[in-house]
Amino acid sequence: MTDSAPEPTAHHKTDIWSLVHTERAALAADLADLTGEQWTTPSLCTGLTVREVLAHIASGASLTPVRWMTGVIRCRFDFDAQVAMRLAEQLGATPAETLAGFRRIVTSTTKPPLPVMAMLGETVVHGEDIRRPLGIRRDYPIGTLTRVADHYRRSDLVVLAKGRIRGLRLVATDGPFTTGSGAPVTGPTLALIMAMTGRSGYWDELEGDGVATLRARGEVT
Repeated sequence: MTDSAPEPTAHHKTDIWSLVHTERAALAADLADLTGEQWTTPSLCTGLTVREVLAHIASGASLTPVRWMTGVIRCRFDFDAQVAMRLAEQLGATPAETLAGFRRIVTSTTKPPLPVMAMLGETVVHGEDIRRPLGIRRDYPIGTLTRVADHYRRSDLVVLAKGRIRGLRLVATDGPFTTGSGAPVTGPTLALIMAMTGRSGYWDELEGDGVATLRARGEVT
C-alpha cells in the first residue's frame, strides 16, 4: 500500500457509505436481544457503557457540519463537552429507545466535517468497543478491515493512530494490510486496527518486538 491516497470520487464515497451501512446494520442486529444488565456493561471507551457508545455512534450520524460547528460554539470549543451533549441527545429514556434511534440512522449519510472513511472507521472501532465486552464476535469482511486499517495508518484525526504506530512495521496475518518500518507487530487485521486506535484489550492477539512499544504508548480514554 502507498503512503497517500487520492481524493475519493463520488462513486468511491458511495461504495464506502455502503460499507458503513452494512456495519451499522450488523451491529443493530447483534444488539437486538440484549438484557438490561448487558446494556450497562462498560465498553472499551473509558467511562462509557455499551449503550452510551451506541448513542455516540448515532450522534455522529446525525450531525451536519453546520450543526457540528453550532455545538462546538455552544460548548465554547470544548470538544469533549460537545461529544457528551450530542450523546445525551441520542440516548433516549431506555435502552430500547437508544437502539431504535440507532436503527433510524443505519442508512444515514449525514456526517460532521470528517472524511467518509473516518465514519467507517468509527463504526468498526466503536462496534468493537461494544461487542468485545459483551462477548460478541463479528466475522468482518477482510476487505472492509483492510480499508479501515489503511485509513488509520495515515491519520491522527479524531483518534491518535498514525502517531501511535510511528517507527513500527505492522503486518496482518489474515489479509494484505502492511505498513511502516521498524520493530514488527503482526496479527489479525482487526487486532491491528484496535491497537492502532489505543484499545489495550487486543494487544494479546499481536506478536513481535513492536508490541511492547504499542503498550508503552498507552490506550485511548
